[in-house]
Amino acid sequence: MCGIVGFYGPDDVAHDIVFGLTALQHRGQDAAGIATFDDNFHLCKGNGLISDVFKPKQLKKLKGNIGIGHARYTTQGSGDSELAQPFTTSYPFGLSMVHNGNVINFRQVAKRLHEKYHVLPKTSNDLELIMYTFASELRLKDLDHISVVDIFDAVETTQELVKGAYATITVIAGHGLLAFNDPLGIRPLVLGRRETPKGPIYAFASESTCFDYLGFDFIKNVGPGQAVFIDKNFQVHYKNPYNLPKHFCVFEHIYFAREDSVIHGRLVARERVRLGKLLARKVIESGIQPDMVIDVPSSGYFAASGLAEAIGVPYRRALVKNNHMGRSFIVSSQAGREDIVKKKLNPIREFVEGKKIAVVDDSIVRGTTSRRIVQILRDAGASEVYFISSAPPIVSPCIYGIDMAMSIDLIAANHTEAEICAYIGADRVIYQSVEDLQELFAEDKGNGGSCFACFTGHYPTGDVTKYLRHIQEERTSHRTKDKKDRGDVVPSVSAKAPEPTEH
Repeated sequence: MCGIVGFYGPDDVAHDIVFGLTALQHRGQDAAGIATFDDNFHLCKGNGLISDVFKPKQLKKLKGNIGIGHARYTTQGSGDSELAQPFTTSYPFGLSMVHNGNVINFRQVAKRLHEKYHVLPKTSNDLELIMYTFASELRLKDLDHISVVDIFDAVETTQELVKGAYATITVIAGHGLLAFNDPLGIRPLVLGRRETPKGPIYAFASESTCFDYLGFDFIKNVGPGQAVFIDKNFQVHYKNPYNLPKHFCVFEHIYFAREDSVIHGRLVARERVRLGKLLARKVIESGIQPDMVIDVPSSGYFAASGLAEAIGVPYRRALVKNNHMGRSFIVSSQAGREDIVKKKLNPIREFVEGKKIAVVDDSIVRGTTSRRIVQILRDAGASEVYFISSAPPIVSPCIYGIDMAMSIDLIAANHTEAEICAYIGADRVIYQSVEDLQELFAEDKGNGGSCFACFTGHYPTGDVTKYLRHIQEERTSHRTKDKKDRGDVVPSVSAKAPEPTEH
């Protein structure tokens, strides 16, 4: 999962890009990058947070009234700085691109690029596969008279060839700003506009909260398979979406998106409150009687408040978050995740001591973070701890851009609810039901619905067995190398990839 933005207006856009990325920092903390264009591309990128990568000296060099930015969360490939986006190419003419998502047929796409166009990607970042596929199709056109139709034709072929989840924004040098989604619309992308005395500024972003900070008016969501192109005269052109159902990632509503974002007409905060209220039935049926409901800051807040309201139990904020620490879910190593949890959460002992606590988190993925939270509450004197997940059990790896691509990492894929409860040290574990979650988003079925693959194993892109096996091999190789680099003893382990089911 990453955060992407793109801006096109009458004046330099570098500062808008930086502020836009800052609003999306929650989507990626590994690296950041910006590319702008006047007569040449100007590029600045590196590992770290937005504030670490972009200093005033660098911003002065990012000239141009068109540009794109990226906040990276590592899924495919390593965390090397050379994999930070944007990527640029000068052939057939200048292109610079960012994306959010994962390509799942990258071996086939890479083979086709090599055999047909003699193109070899320089890195393991799957953005290169999208960019070079699009560039290779564009080069077949009359480059002296490139038209909007030509650009949309190249987009359509790219969407046919590249499988997976991706939202992309591209600067086409001397022509304009392009955005397009995968045919299933799995990842979010929105279009906005701000009026200025010199004319309009258009913007694309992963989430609408970016527009709130910068004073943009929301125009529309970029739909499944849709492409939007803003030409050099600031005219907006649309390629009609594929006649395919939408399978938007429901985990955006549960965890990744900011609470103040509106996604496909749904305010994320309101959906999380509804998730909490749905949990009330299971809590009541379980027979537990908590003295208070608390949340794991900050993605658990709205679900916790909804649950507390529904069961008539006081809500308290009893875990205080150090806001200068990152999001533990998107830290790449387990040791790093545990270290962040330890340092970022401090219990308010007077609220917790001697109480039966229902603690609500957005999900339970690996279980180690949940275990640490339960221990923090025990140490603060809680008499009983009930761990409640606003998401159903995660039983299948996500292949569309969330870093949980190995089933051996998923505690619910390998253990019963009772075993999970014992492992994390809780007195009771309660999950959201898949059926209730699907019912919550049932009204979206007229547009195709949402992707629930991590909860059901039904992948909207079909049979992904080969991809999962490749990812497992790659992740195992990276982990073995990391352990060897640290001097750890590396056991010999043979793990079988899960057998996914086709949607």
